[in-house]
Amino acid sequence: MGKTSLKGWILATATSTAALLAGSANAVEIEYWQYFYDARVEAMDTLIENFQAANPDITVTMTTFPYADYRTKVAAAIPAGEGPDVVQLFYGWLNDYVEAKLIQPLPTDMFPPEQVDADFFPMVQAMKGDGAYWALPTAVRSLALFYNERLFEEAGVDGPPATLDELVETAKKLTKVDGAGNITQVGITAGMNAQDHHWWREVLVRQFGGDPYLDDYHTVNYNDEAGLKALDFYTGLATEHKVTSFGFMDEPQAAFKAGRAGMHIDGSFRIGSLKSIRGMKWGVAELPAGPDGTQSNYSSYWVNAVTTKAEGEKYDAAVKFMDYITSDEAMQVWLEVVGELPAKPSVGMTEANANDPIFGPFIRGLAYAHTTKFANESGQRQVMMEAVERIDIEGQSVADSLKTAAEAEQKILTDYYGK
Repeated sequence: MGKTSLKGWILATATSTAALLAGSANAVEIEYWQYFYDARVEAMDTLIENFQAANPDITVTMTTFPYADYRTKVAAAIPAGEGPDVVQLFYGWLNDYVEAKLIQPLPTDMFPPEQVDADFFPMVQAMKGDGAYWALPTAVRSLALFYNERLFEEAGVDGPPATLDELVETAKKLTKVDGAGNITQVGITAGMNAQDHHWWREVLVRQFGGDPYLDDYHTVNYNDEAGLKALDFYTGLATEHKVTSFGFMDEPQAAFKAGRAGMHIDGSFRIGSLKSIRGMKWGVAELPAGPDGTQSNYSSYWVNAVTTKAEGEKYDAAVKFMDYITSDEAMQVWLEVVGELPAKPSVGMTEANANDPIFGPFIRGLAYAHTTKFANESGQRQVMMEAVERIDIEGQSVADSLKTAAEAEQKILTDYYGK
């Protein structure tokens, strides 16, 4: 190598090293937090990989926690200047996060409210306040009826029930008991600790002619004839028809996964975990219609938000990451991996997705779904769990238990909205 070429090589190397160092200096690392759920972690791993490939100057580190610990970890970390720059939270927690100053509004130049209104399903507008969006989802959820095809074939049942009456009759054919009369296989799972409190509140109450709340969900309204019929139907699955048992295998979804439940009402997020069970044959149908043919569903969603910890270049990177994980591309990935439905009609209502045998029933259910505006989702769920326990364990009348539940939940709402 001659002197000239050697000098050139040294100069090129120095220039390359300087550029590399400059690139490193400009690199930004942000943190993303969500609760641990296998399919969600897998989907976010893919999205982070895609995002980093398109934005090599930004590194996204994901941290997950068990669901039971998640809110506590977030609430402790952000005020201390630690934790996530972008955080995932349940839509029903938004007011708490805003009041605690854990998140900040999305910039209107990147997320114009009128454009978000036009692009996303209307339920997302609950995330808007003071002229800006505080958070946005990648996906939304609805409920559907999962059914075990092997157990249906074994019981000689042709297909899933279309009405509540058919649901009861089908469940009877699927239920098994031992010699002592104990249920060993439930026709349908039951438990307000899972998704049944949504099924009861936004589906059954409406199908029996009622409206669960008034005044934009500030006033309990289910302590009436419709609510009584709805709770009587629900608890009657166990007390009258003997096609289920509250607390069977502790978790309703666990019984279905174990092949010991013929039917199970759950959210679209369950698709990913069911797909991983080898040898299990299952199908999905829209929720059974009510006595007069009324269809109803419940829809919810988890959202992503930029935390108050994110500042400067981390804030800019967090906003850019938010823009990607709420894009059409990200929504399709989330649908295929997690099973949760795209938050935009442009993705969810494509012919392929709406007619898909698995995703389709959930997507079609969005057309008649209602989203509960919770003041305290866990507290309001606990009210309904206790209502069923009083009937099932203590033998209290449905009417008395419903009255107690309505009073307890109204107190939660009054205490919250009266602040």
